[in-house]
Amino acid sequence: MRRVGAGGRGRVRGVGSGRTTRRALAHGGTGAARALNVALSGWDGVRITPMFGRWGYFVGDHLFACFPLRDKDRDLWVRLSLEDQARALREPGVRPHRRFARRGWIELQLEGEGDVARALGWLRRARAAGPRGDGPGTVAP
Repeated sequence: MRRVGAGGRGRVRGVGSGRTTRRALAHGGTGAARALNVALSGWDGVRITPMFGRWGYFVGDHLFACFPLRDKDRDLWVRLSLEDQARALREPGVRPHRRFARRGWIELQLEGEGDVARALGWLRRARAAGPRGDGPGTVAP
C-alpha cells in the first residue's frame, strides 16, 4: 500500500519512516520493462507486482513470468508447459532457465522494445498454461 508522507512524496509502508517509491516503479518501469508492463496490463486477470528485484506477472496466484526492475538487466523469465518449453528452446536467443528449467522456465534476452513483440507470444502461452499444481513451486520460479 502507498501512503503520501510529508511533502507529498509517495512512500512504501513498512518498518520505520519508510522510503520513497523509486521513480521507475511509480511510472511502470523503463525501456523493455515499460513496454512489457503496458502490454501485459491490458490482459484480463494479469496482475503486475514488483518482487525481489523483478516485475512479477501473475494470473491469480500463478507467477507466469518475471522481468528485472533494473534497466541494465534484461533477462525475461517465462514459465511454459514442458511441450512449449521444448518448442521455445529451438528458437535462437531462448535458453533454459539456469535453475528452474525442469519446471518449464526459459530465459529470453530483451535488448529493446522490438524484442518485446517476440516475447509476447511466449507470454500468451505461459498465461494460458495456468497453474500446474506443483505446490509451492507455482508461486516462485
